[in-house]
Amino acid sequence: MDATQGKIELFSEFLDLSRFPEEEHIVRMARYLSEKYADRRPDVVIALGEQSARFIVANRRQLAENAKIIHAGFSSSTAEKIDLPSDVIGAFSEFDILKTAEMARGLQPEARYLFVIGGSSEFDRWWLATARADLAAFSKGYETTYLEDLTIDEFTKRAAEFPRDSIVLALTIFKDSAGRNFIPREAIRQISQTASAPIYGPYPTYIGYGVVGGNVVTFESLGMTVADLALDALAGKPISNLESPQTYIADARQLLRWALPEKNLPPGTVQMFREPTFWEQYWFAVVAALAVITTQGIVITGLLIERRRRREAEIESRHRLLEVVHLNQSATAGALSASIAHELNQPLGAIRSNAEAAAIILRSERPDLKLIEQILIDIQDDDQRAGDIISRMRGLLKKRSEIDWQEFDLNEVTTSAIQILHGDAERRGVVVSSNRAPRELLVRADKIHVQQVVLNLATNAMDAMLEMVATERRLVLETTLTKESQVELSISDTGRGIPDEQLASIFQPFYTTKPTGTGLGLSIARAIVETYGGKIWATNRPEGGAVFRVVLPLARSG
Repeated sequence: MDATQGKIELFSEFLDLSRFPEEEHIVRMARYLSEKYADRRPDVVIALGEQSARFIVANRRQLAENAKIIHAGFSSSTAEKIDLPSDVIGAFSEFDILKTAEMARGLQPEARYLFVIGGSSEFDRWWLATARADLAAFSKGYETTYLEDLTIDEFTKRAAEFPRDSIVLALTIFKDSAGRNFIPREAIRQISQTASAPIYGPYPTYIGYGVVGGNVVTFESLGMTVADLALDALAGKPISNLESPQTYIADARQLLRWALPEKNLPPGTVQMFREPTFWEQYWFAVVAALAVITTQGIVITGLLIERRRRREAEIESRHRLLEVVHLNQSATAGALSASIAHELNQPLGAIRSNAEAAAIILRSERPDLKLIEQILIDIQDDDQRAGDIISRMRGLLKKRSEIDWQEFDLNEVTTSAIQILHGDAERRGVVVSSNRAPRELLVRADKIHVQQVVLNLATNAMDAMLEMVATERRLVLETTLTKESQVELSISDTGRGIPDEQLASIFQPFYTTKPTGTGLGLSIARAIVETYGGKIWATNRPEGGAVFRVVLPLARSG
């Protein structure tokens, strides 16, 4: 539809012929659609499924005499069987049950039994007959059973009795032997819940309903094939039969459930619901840690050699080693560990208190279920608070392979930084306040990078007030819009300020006045700000203390 720029009207109708194949229903639907579209006959009709194709061909003169008909969702052999007119074009879906069976054999080479499941509708029976023919050679290597003409309860009971070394192929169950109608994936879901062996199927809709996987035609690929044919037909171009591409698909959760080796999947298999491995998530951190350890080993070895060569350098060598160890500890612990612990303790403590209270109530003779329900709601709220804290820190510390450009409100970043620093500020006895601009201050940058700048400057400011009396430790974060239409953030403290001769040097790499500092925090802040076209500088306040100012361009939409 995007390709047509809205010039095409699209209508959809669900015939439900698999569950209601009676002639009366077909006649009723044909009459209804003929009257509905009497004044707007279609130019192209897309019939999804065998029954829909039969329907439109049988009622073509009544519904769409001059329309181009495209069918989809079934195989070329089915099209030949129902003898469609030559001008009816197909987007064929070759549901290759043999490829699905071969996929299962690759995952279960030790299997000795083969079960094939199918329902009792006309389509179900056709599928079973097709599978028997396609699997004739394959099934010779197994003790094979075709399960058909069963009720859904009988299917689930038999599934619970499958030997563990079985391959189970699920076709479709539109109707069971008792005449109950089903959506096939729902029937397969019920069977998979009791199954004692892995189940495979040829439809992508079965993924997520207990099926390990199969060789399928995805709805995306089928839709693209049908859309290409329809657009060409509307444009008056000649069209011919096409085959939608097949692919292997697997549910990673079912692979884990049945302990099936991922390495035995066919090449190119698409895994759904796959959790990334530890290495895939943290390979950069692992490599970096190994690099640090290797570097430490080299440094330590060098120091030992130097000590053996020159005894007089022993003190200096030890000092260098302690510096390296300290840097490593600082990187591991993180500058905000105390803040995280403080913030997490509150919701976690509340969760524990509520859980203990619930336990006491439950031990009573007549527990107050309403009160227990409220306690559980409180526990959920506290869990959400803890999750939000972890989520903020995860976003802050997440490895970033590239800049995530986005527009955001600097006021929100300032508020988020204050929340992160809340616990650390309380521990230090620092009163944190903010003066936010009354309007949105949109900037275009990496939100996490700008937040890091705010945290670096605020942490340095709190460090600068450690020697002050606790009642005089105040940290103020202020956002404004300058006369030049730029966004300004200022962070001021009530410390002793910065010596005038050092103001020009504080942003240089490795320049620090703190005995435990690395000299990198302010230089990194400057690099980040300048990357996004901004400026950063520091001045002393007349009343005492320092103020750091960051100016960033206002985003265009602002």
